[in-house]
Amino acid sequence: LAINPKIKILGSPWSPPLWMKTTYDARGGMLKPECYQAYAKYFVKYIQEMKKEGITIDAVTVQNEPLHPGNNPSLLMVAPDQALFVKKNLGPAFEKAGLKTKIIVYDHNADRPDYPISILDDPEARKYIDGSAFHLYGGKIEALTDVHNAHPDKNIYFSEQMVVERPGATGINITGPVRRLIIGATRNWSRNVLEWNLAADPENKPFTDRGGCPTCQGAVTIDKDNVSRNIAYYSVAHASKFVRPGSVRIASNELTDLSNVAFKTPDGKRVLIVANTGKEQANFNINYNGSTSQPTYQQLQPVPDYSNPQYITIGNPDLKPEFSNSLSSISACISQSCNGT
Repeated sequence: LAINPKIKILGSPWSPPLWMKTTYDARGGMLKPECYQAYAKYFVKYIQEMKKEGITIDAVTVQNEPLHPGNNPSLLMVAPDQALFVKKNLGPAFEKAGLKTKIIVYDHNADRPDYPISILDDPEARKYIDGSAFHLYGGKIEALTDVHNAHPDKNIYFSEQMVVERPGATGINITGPVRRLIIGATRNWSRNVLEWNLAADPENKPFTDRGGCPTCQGAVTIDKDNVSRNIAYYSVAHASKFVRPGSVRIASNELTDLSNVAFKTPDGKRVLIVANTGKEQANFNINYNGSTSQPTYQQLQPVPDYSNPQYITIGNPDLKPEFSNSLSSISACISQSCNGT
């Protein structure tokens, strides 16, 4: 925040205090009904105390992965219980405290769109809820559109996905995560894309026992004074460099092997992200406002020419040349002036 005060913070609890749980264990169990109100006060206190430290909590999810009690820590919270907690305890507690922090429900895989839909179908709960959040360890990304269609007045968020490099990979290929997450989530109404682990050591530590993730590589690997950027870093950087906060998704047609998504930035520029999922190099036309251009996929040019008002970037400008030939995703910025800053 000292470097970029515009960063928005999302809080996501993995477990209530153990004395509030039916198992008295960090792993699994359910929230005791008699503890609902006390737990709502914990949320309020957390937000207020963070504010005292200069940290504004923009939003909270009610529970991380509420249908996965095997993680450590974790909590099983079925949809009716989450709806009850929001409408009778958490929502009123936020309202009484005058908090503007958004409440986001679900925060789990796309294979259970019925979970957030059922909560949003409850008018008492819905009035306190900003939207629902998703992961993609199960289900299809198109389920986000199903939830949007059921409640178009509520926001959709993509809040987690582990992205790691294949063992033995000789380069960084960001096509997969760009297609599945950056393009897939935003084409299905998500307002954001969050991945998973930000930083870890060379052994992917630290992680918890009894359900922690020993394979969850960080976006960066920190080895003493050395920092290595990994596939999760580049897949997010590939979009975030050009799709700035406040951008709005605009329409673009769908092609079989050229997954894509387009945005209009706050300063009026248009950004197109394309992932070539085919086995061959592909040429395509960009038609915009009656004019047509044909970008060229430049495999051997890892650093784009930012002086060109219409440029293509392969990954991030920090990519080393030996990685560039394994990338098959591009971003095109179409405007009178677009410098990539």
